[in-house]
Amino acid sequence: MTLQELLERHARPATAGVPDWMLGCFRRRCISFASGESDNQTIVYWFQSRNTTIDLRLPVAEQQVPAKALNEYSPAELRRLADYEGWEARSQWDGELMSWFDETALQTHNRWPEPAELKRIGNCMIEFAPSGAYVEDWRAQPSEAGPLIGLRMIEQRNLESGECVHRGGGLIIAGDHAALVLGRPEPLSNDATLQKQLESASPDTIQRLFDFETSVAQGSLTKGYTIHHTTRPARLGQPLLPDARSDWFIEDQEVRHRFEIEGVTHERRYLIDTLEAHCPFDLHTPWSSEAKAWFGREAATLTRYTQVLN
Repeated sequence: MTLQELLERHARPATAGVPDWMLGCFRRRCISFASGESDNQTIVYWFQSRNTTIDLRLPVAEQQVPAKALNEYSPAELRRLADYEGWEARSQWDGELMSWFDETALQTHNRWPEPAELKRIGNCMIEFAPSGAYVEDWRAQPSEAGPLIGLRMIEQRNLESGECVHRGGGLIIAGDHAALVLGRPEPLSNDATLQKQLESASPDTIQRLFDFETSVAQGSLTKGYTIHHTTRPARLGQPLLPDARSDWFIEDQEVRHRFEIEGVTHERRYLIDTLEAHCPFDLHTPWSSEAKAWFGREAATLTRYTQVLN
């Protein structure tokens, strides 16, 4: 069956996890540091289902490396690629702080170790680092009401050879937006930073270091999602998920996705976090009747230059 059909047959209500105002796709508008400096150029996306987060961080388009084989990159291009960030992790919200654990990440050390203090008004979600090191301004991305799917990937295997192709990662679909993480098939034996491991890496080691993907895409569950930002340059503009000869089903309480790559059958196995058929993805948040009345009285001035900032 298709993923749409699987959702129609097996959708389930939310039981536990983050509040509704935290769900969906967010793009970072700015990060400001205690140093007085700010960055509004880095491309950063945050996808959130009930208990799972996917995060992607890339340099501006003109500073990204072009699509080509790894063995064709110069040392400088490989160093640039090794500064990309993408990860999937379990998330936990205690009413005040969001924390993450059990992550699958491109980077081999945690660049963002602090939990997050979060508050949202309208389409703006503000994240404070408890240490005071930084504050981030996130904007909910517009989407029609639609599915909210959160799946944590166990592994992807070549069913003919039995080889593990990817281990760990996940898939989040939030209406018009979707994100996918595919982890390395085997853990790296070295726990040094990715940049440090790259310094003396052999071609085989370089392949293992970059055998990872985080991609974000736009589209729909019925027509498919097309990648517009990714840690794998060759994937830009491609479908996020295999479509031809593709079959989704549930077995042993897992979602399984079986598909073909160059005529060879592969299967991805996922644990279910979220399978909700309808999520509103509102850009507004509740406010009191007094606040609404104030806004109405002062609208001529307050709305003089207002617009939706994404």
